[in-house]
Amino acid sequence: MKRRDFAARVAAIPVAAAVATTFAAPFALAQDHTTRILVGFPPGGSADVVARLLAEKMRVSLGQNVIIDNKPGAAGRLALAEVKRAAPDGNTLLFSPSGALVIHPWLYQNLGYDTTKDFTPISLASTFDFAVTAGPGAPAGDLKTVLAWMKANPGKANYATSGAGTVPHFAGQLLAQASGVPMTHVAYRGGAPAAQDLIGGQVPLMVDTASETIEHHRAGKVRILAVTGEQRSRALPDVPTLKEIGIDVTADAFFGLYGPPGMAPDMVQRIDRAVASSLRAPDVQEKIYALGLVPAHSGPAELAAIQAAHLKRWEMPIKASGFKAE
Repeated sequence: MKRRDFAARVAAIPVAAAVATTFAAPFALAQDHTTRILVGFPPGGSADVVARLLAEKMRVSLGQNVIIDNKPGAAGRLALAEVKRAAPDGNTLLFSPSGALVIHPWLYQNLGYDTTKDFTPISLASTFDFAVTAGPGAPAGDLKTVLAWMKANPGKANYATSGAGTVPHFAGQLLAQASGVPMTHVAYRGGAPAAQDLIGGQVPLMVDTASETIEHHRAGKVRILAVTGEQRSRALPDVPTLKEIGIDVTADAFFGLYGPPGMAPDMVQRIDRAVASSLRAPDVQEKIYALGLVPAHSGPAELAAIQAAHLKRWEMPIKASGFKAE
């Protein structure tokens, strides 16, 4: 080999090494850094499904591994407590329905955390309302027919939800009050077992997220009679709102991404941008809509304001209900 060819090759080594390092950086980051997103509910529920949709896209946006870590128990409180104690380094985050943040403060005297101070709002991910669904244990007809039957048969006037002290629990109570039909709440450990008893005729009515009953509705096993939002659901365009039926009740909720207290603003913005990018993906949007939910993004400040508004909204209905958490 000629001396000048050898010298040229030697001189090229640092440049080649730098290029290799540059292209290898995202891969190295993905291998060395993992973000855990805690979901305080079992796999398969709407919170878990939406969190996994986002995590799949966020891996690309953040250039690192993002995993979902299900921590079910205590209606989501175990996950919140763990995130509160986590280091504010962005490696541990929380994906939660709003109930754990805006309902629980009115139910529990000793939560062990303050939902407005002990978490860093990052991004709104989805909004949703609830479906009022009748099973074969209820008579055929619209919601007013079912409510009239319940009023005439008070021993059968029960409604199921995915748990006591949840937004659907109190939405059902608002429905009972506004319609003048006393109803007994039947709490289940999750939406799936509640839906199964609805299908089996053990309970005539269910109030919960549309995702819990929408496939059964499409299959003709149950009938979604109304939704609790201000507008009809894109996934259920033929189903009226309660207000359209003449029942003055609205109830909605949201899914949000949060971090531990004390996260650096630039880190929060980086994760927020990743969520926003994920929610813009057409496949993610369609899958969220198919669940009866609405993909919705907001920045940290807007999420904090939305949380504060929901917290204030539920104070009086919960206090008026007299319900005490165990």
